[in-house]
Amino acid sequence: MAFDELYDEFERREAKALAMGGPERLERRRNAGLLNARERIDFLVDSDSWVESGLFATSHIESDRESTPGDGKITGYGTIDGREAVIVSNDFTVKGASSSVVNMRRIGQMRRTASERGIPMVFLGESSGARIPDNMGAYNMGTILGGNATQYRRLREQPWASAVLGMAYGSATWYGCLSDFNVMRKGAVMAVSSERLVSMAIGEKVDGQELGGWRMHTDTTGLVDLAVDTDEEALDAIKTFLSYLPENQNQLPPEKPVPAGSDDTARTVLEVLPEKRTQVYDVRKIIERVADKNSVFELKARFGRTATTTLARLGGRTVGFVANNPMFKAGALDADGCDKCCSFMVLCDSFNIPVIFLVDNPGFVIGIDAERQRAPGKIMNFMNALQLMTVPKLTVMIRKNYGQAYINMGGGKNAAEVAAWPTAEVSFMDPAYAVNVVHGKPGERLENTDPEFFEQKFAEFQLESSVYDIAASYGVQHVIKPEDTRDWLIRMLQVHQNRLSGGLGQHFLSNWPTTF
Repeated sequence: MAFDELYDEFERREAKALAMGGPERLERRRNAGLLNARERIDFLVDSDSWVESGLFATSHIESDRESTPGDGKITGYGTIDGREAVIVSNDFTVKGASSSVVNMRRIGQMRRTASERGIPMVFLGESSGARIPDNMGAYNMGTILGGNATQYRRLREQPWASAVLGMAYGSATWYGCLSDFNVMRKGAVMAVSSERLVSMAIGEKVDGQELGGWRMHTDTTGLVDLAVDTDEEALDAIKTFLSYLPENQNQLPPEKPVPAGSDDTARTVLEVLPEKRTQVYDVRKIIERVADKNSVFELKARFGRTATTTLARLGGRTVGFVANNPMFKAGALDADGCDKCCSFMVLCDSFNIPVIFLVDNPGFVIGIDAERQRAPGKIMNFMNALQLMTVPKLTVMIRKNYGQAYINMGGGKNAAEVAAWPTAEVSFMDPAYAVNVVHGKPGERLENTDPEFFEQKFAEFQLESSVYDIAASYGVQHVIKPEDTRDWLIRMLQVHQNRLSGGLGQHFLSNWPTTF
């Protein structure tokens, strides 16, 4: 046939591109229990939905063209649970998936498509960083690194999700930090530069896990939302995350059927709350009972533990829970907790997700360390984000609710509707502290020096903190039984839908910085 040679050439080039870095490098990955870049895509997207963009791309350096199939990054389009997604998967078998002229052009095309068409983006990160020959020298710095004015701009027109699945330096780290959800495989590293370069720069040996391992980013920096054991678990987490979100900010999140037994579980919510007001409990157990069964997906569980932030569903609809967790520092918000809440509220406001505040909060963590961590600024960031939100906000006061934290956690007019359990107490500060401030001497505690007088005044102050006092002033609109919380929330979400805008918020937080 006249076109046989052309078809033979096509098939040869296609086979070379699909072979990536070659059989030996791919075999090493298999032996290490790691998926390669194409296997990750196959696991993530629906069967037969993948369309690659740039299959025949190679390095722009002529001598490297034969050794750079795909130029180290695989880009294209696929559906995830039936919904379109734009995907960038780093191929570490080709020059360590380093960033180059051509593959950066491919990523730019993916970002434009996602932004202009309202399609979620997924980054599967594993890269050695910038490709030195492409980026060294003033000319290359001016034309490559300085050649895209919007490469790292986030306006959250659509969700971004990222997985850190190996050594991730440079842009693989940047896109992880820019994403709305960032999951990390244990053993991977996310950092500005490799431990080798850092070791040379500071003159001492640096361990990769200490530099940017999963414990660093889930416990200390909060830059990773979830750590998992395998590539497959990371990809499943991305699927789960995206299932709660719309494809873009001009849509509502998808609805799901309500699992059987959800209402029955909600009736047991009071079993979680201790009778003693000072006894701790895990607020996540309350969320699990109030939300649709098996719908809770927690973000940043190991970071800022004084607060709990979770996506979930109520009556089949996506909601976000922001809750104080008395298991940690009695639920008093610290600087990390404020950052965590702020980040989560930005996510919810950007993608039309109503937010529910569950409050059991003795106030903010105070002291010298708190001031060093810029607590006043963190508290005001939290407050600013809260008041810029235009999605429906509902507040349920469970127990303690004191001071400025009362406002931050959706008190007063900072929520569309406020309810309180009969167990709630609201005041400027904990009655025990108030008694000592008003009647005690500096350096002494009345409960130790005059316990009878202390108990008398404590009872008076506590009585004034009753939930019925704030209900009398219409500071809360509803006092509800704990077992009715789920029903009340679902009903109030129906009332407070953004009907005039088709359910959409104004997205004032969509350009909020992606990290803190």
